[in-house]
Amino acid sequence: MDIAIYFEPLEIPDYELTEKSQQKRLGDIINTYVEQDKFPDLENTDIALIGIKEDRNAVNNKGCAEAPDHIRNYLYKLFMGNYNAKICDLGNIKNGHSINDTYFAVSSIIAELIKNNILPILIGGSQDLTYANYRAYENLGQIINMVAIDSIFDLGKTEQEIDSQSYLSKIILHQPNYLFNYANIGYQTYFVDQEATGLMKNLFFDVYRLGNIRTNIEEAEPIIRNADMLSFDISSIRQSDAPANGNASPNGFYGEEMCQIIRYAGLSDKLSSIGFYEVNPAFDRHDQTSHLVAQMIWYFIDGFYNRKHEFPYKDKYQYIKYSVAIKDQKDEIVFYKSKKSDRWWMDVPVKTNLKFIYERHHLIPCSYNDYETACKDDVPDRWWQTYQKLM
Repeated sequence: MDIAIYFEPLEIPDYELTEKSQQKRLGDIINTYVEQDKFPDLENTDIALIGIKEDRNAVNNKGCAEAPDHIRNYLYKLFMGNYNAKICDLGNIKNGHSINDTYFAVSSIIAELIKNNILPILIGGSQDLTYANYRAYENLGQIINMVAIDSIFDLGKTEQEIDSQSYLSKIILHQPNYLFNYANIGYQTYFVDQEATGLMKNLFFDVYRLGNIRTNIEEAEPIIRNADMLSFDISSIRQSDAPANGNASPNGFYGEEMCQIIRYAGLSDKLSSIGFYEVNPAFDRHDQTSHLVAQMIWYFIDGFYNRKHEFPYKDKYQYIKYSVAIKDQKDEIVFYKSKKSDRWWMDVPVKTNLKFIYERHHLIPCSYNDYETACKDDVPDRWWQTYQKLM
């Protein structure tokens, strides 16, 4: 498939190449689509940057379509870490005649990249593009886990047309359905009605309040390590740190906390696509938000090139196995601890006839706290929620 037909080349007037004698910045090593008919060769590429200037379904945030080039101007100026990066910038996707045309282009491009072991970083645009990202996995026939970093759940009403605050309902109701698990990191209770919270619990989805994550930010790592795709809404960061959003709030994550969380995403061997959405330069102060998102993408790239390649679980000699018996529990809970990274996983029982279908989902990332919970004769929430889905 020739994905070049979907893209238009870039103009980046604010960026100038460094002198050859100086240390390289990302802009010097990224293979960027800047000339018509000279689309980057993807053969030797690990990561592809994709701009999506689409905001027709944005809610209270028209203008976020202008974000991709603003973010690039800061990303390109950042110095590369200690790794040999193989990154292409494919330019901006041409907007379709209708929003559904854009969705089709996005999902087709992402599916093609993932098929070729290239990780797409989407720079939007409005967050309803998450729906197009999800549809890419449908094209691949892959059941996935999705994580959203957001102050709300973006459920909307069942009969509502898709927009940036209702795309999740479309994903949940879409048939055939390829969503195994959804997790929200950082929701703020006063923005979410109790009915929506109840729905999340009934679906055995994982939702984590802002305060709980900020109290122990390391607990976000196993949540993200379980994700195939991640959708990030800039409104999850407090307005003082990221003002470029029509729905910004005084409360949220600090910028440095989000950089840490996004680095966890980069480190995750399982994660195969990520999107950054809802940055609206019209509301920004001195490009503060664009600069922050550029640094977050830098942390993601840094994490990507420091992956430990521990998923899926293959070499049993690289792990220490722990079995914990729980009172009144038929199955022991089996834990694995990596000798390489000290990270933890739990093995959840699955019916034999479903083992192939859920091969990627019964070994779930966890933390040492989950192991301690089991040792205290209690079933960890993470284990129980996954067990309900598999059995």
